[in-house]
Amino acid sequence: MALDDIRRDRLAKLERYEAAGLDPYPASARRNFLIREVLQRFAPLARSKRRIIVAGRLRALREHGGMAFGDLEDGSGTMQLSFARDFLGDGYSFFRETADIGDILEAVGSAFKTKRGEPTLRISSWRIIAKSLRPLPEKWHGLKDVEERFRKRYLDLVMNEKVRDRFRRRAEIVKALREFFEREGFMEVETPILQHLAGGALARPFKTHHNALAIDLHLRIAPELYLKELLVGGMEKIYELGKSFRNEGVDATHNPEFTTVEWYAAYWDEEAMMGCMERFFAFLLKRLKLRSTLMFGEKTVTVPKRFLRIEFSEVLKRYALIIDYDRETRDSLASRAQRFGIDAGPGDSKGKIADEIYKKICRPHLVNPTFVIHHPIDISPLAKRTAPDATTVRRFQLIVGGLEIVNAFAELNDPREQRARFEEQKKLRSGGEEEAHPFDEEFVEALEYGMPPAAGAGLGVDRLVMLLTDAANVREAVLFPTLRPKA
Repeated sequence: MALDDIRRDRLAKLERYEAAGLDPYPASARRNFLIREVLQRFAPLARSKRRIIVAGRLRALREHGGMAFGDLEDGSGTMQLSFARDFLGDGYSFFRETADIGDILEAVGSAFKTKRGEPTLRISSWRIIAKSLRPLPEKWHGLKDVEERFRKRYLDLVMNEKVRDRFRRRAEIVKALREFFEREGFMEVETPILQHLAGGALARPFKTHHNALAIDLHLRIAPELYLKELLVGGMEKIYELGKSFRNEGVDATHNPEFTTVEWYAAYWDEEAMMGCMERFFAFLLKRLKLRSTLMFGEKTVTVPKRFLRIEFSEVLKRYALIIDYDRETRDSLASRAQRFGIDAGPGDSKGKIADEIYKKICRPHLVNPTFVIHHPIDISPLAKRTAPDATTVRRFQLIVGGLEIVNAFAELNDPREQRARFEEQKKLRSGGEEEAHPFDEEFVEALEYGMPPAAGAGLGVDRLVMLLTDAANVREAVLFPTLRPKA
């Protein structure tokens, strides 16, 4: 039957139901048990003949003479319902004439077991509390257009228990994140999402306009600069969990809207932050009852107590055969990048080109948790140098399963050097590097009041969910990923 015919048939059933003086979309339900609770307490409930009221979606319906067996599903589980003419009288015929698979029902009955031993609810009364006018899809898992699953996530959740489990797991991960930072003595704060300058990272922002103030604003690419201003203000251990936005390409690990947690600790350096990350993963695995060995696609990830460390330049040497990064020029790296299928933009700095090579060629090889340390200064304008005249900074990225999970560094707190770094970024921007950091005079002014030595880090929550739930694409870890509208 065509979809339009099915919908007309269901509308007719809806009208029949309403003609009996019943409301197919009531404001409330009278549920007194979750299905999980009924199944857990089934034996005593069956003995007591207690009146049980459940509510959920009708997922299947099977007729046997004057009886029909249905599967009802709520957020806690699924159980069988028995609709019998002997118990319902005319209500049985009315049920068959008006109810459909996909309807959300409220069902009243008592617990019993069928001859096959199936825990079942014998229904004495029922009502529709949300009539479904469209049928649930029959072939959802074999969709050729995979994006349809993400466009209609509500159907994906209805049809796929594994998807529901992943997002339950995501909620547990977020809860564990907050629990960890609270235990570590951090205070949760909130900073603006609408910002005059989008700073704190190297990325292209989204722009919007505020009509009443007649000013352009940007969606934040990171909360970093505001959080460091709070360090200036005397808040010593702070974190923020929230959304950031970057106007960039979409691929398996990037969605324009993403969730991060950033945290900053006064009087820490990058070594203290690495220790924090090792404690974090140990806590997270224990809290989520996961083993130290995880499967991520075809990769086996082993999480040790202490993580491997490797220099950024050594990673390039080992996996991209860039033997001496310091002796490379910007143009020689651009030539190497082209051989790797990477097109360097005319304004891209040497460090930016090296980073693109690292991300495409080197990072996939880093499976077990690895701190990649000492990145080039030209792609790290907010981090402290490793030495006064060094071209590397006290920065690390934590790579797990080939994914960048954390970016962190000892924070640059010398306002004179920060001003000079912003000037260099300004030159890069004028030379065509669109993702160079904007010059933020207000942030430099804040540093001039004095920011204590500190370390900060940002963790990609969506990627962490990918890793811990074995999701190959970030769209699987985000309830509503950004998609191109259908034509």
